[in-house]
Formats: sequence, C-alpha cells, structure tokens
Amino acid sequence: MTTEENRRETRAVIVISSHVARGSVGNRAAVFTLEALGFPVWAVPTVILPWHPGHGPATRIVPEPDQFARFMNDLENAPWLSEVSAVLTGYLGNPEQAEAIAGLVETLKASNPAARYVCDPVLGDRGGLYVPEATAAAIRDRLLPLADIATPNRYELAWLTGIDIDGTETAIRAARKAPPADVMVTSAPASSADRLANLLVSETEILRAAHDSIPKAPNGTGDLTAALYLARLLAGEAREEALAKTTGSVVTILNRATERGSDELMLETDRQVLTRPQMVVDIERVAEPVSASH
Repeated sequence: MTTEENRRETRAVIVISSHVARGSVGNRAAVFTLEALGFPVWAVPTVILPWHPGHGPATRIVPEPDQFARFMNDLENAPWLSEVSAVLTGYLGNPEQAEAIAGLVETLKASNPAARYVCDPVLGDRGGLYVPEATAAAIRDRLLPLADIATPNRYELAWLTGIDIDGTETAIRAARKAPPADVMVTSAPASSADRLANLLVSETEILRAAHDSIPKAPNGTGDLTAALYLARLLAGEAREEALAKTTGSVVTILNRATERGSDELMLETDRQVLTRPQMVVDIERVAEPVSASH
C-alpha cells in the first residue's frame, strides 16, 4: 500500500463521550459532525441519558468500571485499530473511565505515532464543576498529559491549571501551563464583554477567532467545536484555516438554532454549514505575553 493509500485508509476516529436519546450533545454532536465531513467513527458511550441534564432530571446509565475497561481493551486489540487516525474524548461517567481510555490512547499511539488525541475536558462552566471532583482530577492527571490538543472552555482551563482567567494574557498563561502542545480555549475573553473568542495557543503561534456572544445558546457547543476542529485538521487544513472555518460554522449553527427558538443544536438541518462554512471569521495573530512564554 502506498503512503497516499494508507492516508486514505487511516481515517476512523474513536469518539468517547456521553450519549443522549434526544438532542445533539456529546457523542450525538461529535459523531454526526465527523461523519458529515467524511470520517468513519467508532462511538463509545461513557454514560447514557434520555436528554441533556440541563433540561431537567434524567435517568443516568453508566457502564460498570470493569465492563468499560474490558470494552476499551477490546478496542485496543481490535484487528482494525490500524484504521484509526484519532481519538476524541469528552464527558466521562466516572473517574475510573480515564484509566481505561488512557490505555487505549497509549496503545494507539504506540502502533501509530501520527495518531492524534484530542481531549475535550468536559468539567463545568462559570457556575463551577458539574462533574465530581474525582472525575475532573482524573481527566487532568491522566488524560490531559496524553493529549495533542485540548479544547477546554475558560472556566475548565482555570480549574485545570489553577490560574484565574480574567483576560487574554491570563488565558494564554493558563494554556501554556496545560500539558498539550495545542490548547484551544473556547469562550475565551475578547475585546469587549459582548464578544467571545476561540483562542488557540500552540507552541509556535497564538491565534484568536473572535465573535459576538450568543445569549441562550443551546448545549453542545464544545462538543461540536472539538469535533469540527479535529475533522478539519485530519482533512489536512492548517491551524489557522481550521480555526476560522470551525468558528464560522459553529457561530452560524448557534445563531440559526436560537433564531428558530430551538433548545438543541439542529445539525441535521444545518449539515451544509458543517461542510461549507457560510461565515468568514477573521483570525488575529496575538503576540506572546512575556510572562506566558516557556
């Protein structure tokens, strides 16, 4: 098999996150997005819910830790593991899942050093943690150090690093403290209170994609952003192009959902926006603060 043929064959993504019966959060958002952009997905639920807990009390089904570990071990030993180009993780159902996921990521990277691991550390928001502290700590201590890319929101990044984020400089400092080489800070501070940004801090550059904030946006924005950015990188786009297209698509989808009065992302209706962004988001190159450099 030629290198080009191998690149085409190694396209699958393992997505490990929550599954809801109704709505587009967790795996429902990530799997649809990756498949819409042409990537096969191995989907692993960490918890099964009838809907997002933000809509009200919901039954929660979490695999037993030993069952989940055996499931992940099966994937590690699958004869098709060579098809996998990346792993994306999101919400965890309990802290024990982190160790099983880490084993899979380590096995994949040992067999394919070019494979990417994107950790979306789903921990909480401005109201604090909405997962048990033990689960948050397991993500911080076991998964984040393995990641090539992390996509925390500003509040999650602050918790993970212990740095209070009150502006761009502190967001950059916190991103530099986090282990992954690339950190995309979602809902990062922008130039004014009515604007937010996706702030991408890599080893070589800092890129900011600012946009107007969207009041009462549906849940699932982080899941959508992480999956879309990963898909665009896997398609061969450079960071700047991937960031611009990802931000443009997400903002358009959020605006359309709120205009329709929907309490969920409407990815099935807005599928074309995923593949062909209709909004151009300017990318600003941000200077490295002296205090944030390694």
